[in-house]
Amino acid sequence: MDSQITVKKMLAELLAISHSLAPFDMPLLDAHGATLADDIYVDDQVVLHKGTRIRSPQIGLAASLGLSRLPTQPHPRVVVISAGDDLVEPGQPITASAEFETNSWMLATAAKEAGAVAYRVHTIPVNRAQLKAVIEDQLVRADLIVISGESNDGSFELIEEVLREMGEIASVIPNLLGSARHCYGTIGEDGIPVITLPGDPISAYVSFEIFIRPMIRTMLGVKNVFRSTVKAVLAVDLESPIGFASLVRATLSPGGEGEPFVTPIAEQNQLLALSQASAFITVSADSPGYLKGEIAEIMILDRTL
Repeated sequence: MDSQITVKKMLAELLAISHSLAPFDMPLLDAHGATLADDIYVDDQVVLHKGTRIRSPQIGLAASLGLSRLPTQPHPRVVVISAGDDLVEPGQPITASAEFETNSWMLATAAKEAGAVAYRVHTIPVNRAQLKAVIEDQLVRADLIVISGESNDGSFELIEEVLREMGEIASVIPNLLGSARHCYGTIGEDGIPVITLPGDPISAYVSFEIFIRPMIRTMLGVKNVFRSTVKAVLAVDLESPIGFASLVRATLSPGGEGEPFVTPIAEQNQLLALSQASAFITVSADSPGYLKGEIAEIMILDRTL
């Protein structure tokens, strides 16, 4: 049975099953783009800090110290599975009753942007045995499995049934505006974390940002697990229902000498709004929203990677 859960509690439980991967040494060129797993010392001075993204200056410094290898934190392998019998791969013919498969493309690339190695799998689950075989095949190359499925065609129920056969799974509805049922837990002999997302692309992406991206960053062992935030002035009134946390798609603009201005994008439930957004306005569950001119906390969506 589904239970209500706060965003904060669900995130805490997801991070509790997300562990840093075992580090290993890599040759200098191969280490480029990876995360440093240990501090590097010269005498008593730390010259390269654990958690640093290894870029060209760090490679140059390591070479100047005579180091041919660096201890690195592996990038987590994230398998993204999108299930549904009405989903059609982009580029293929489509009927009026079907829709182009979106989530696995969007979520796999979002995982890569977060620092993961992503694998995309599109499957049409005919029955429980077939879906279970697909998931079991992916366990050998996964540190995290993300699955999205439609709730209106039975695929989400099928996914949940299969996952419960494979491990310990909770089924919850987070108090996140526009969201729906999620399942999460660990499966397989190695206890691989898994989380299921709603089939709606907007809901799936918002859940990725608030739940899955921090899981990936935690597995990477980096310090900046969460998105950067800033304070901004609301350019218009913004209402939000009490009892639900909200991430409102928005754009930022310079505010002169003070905080920047933030403006919600119209048509929040369209992928176009998500594509145009440079930030999320965060609204807590106990807030009715903001009046024009009030200060809000803004999550910056870094699209420079």
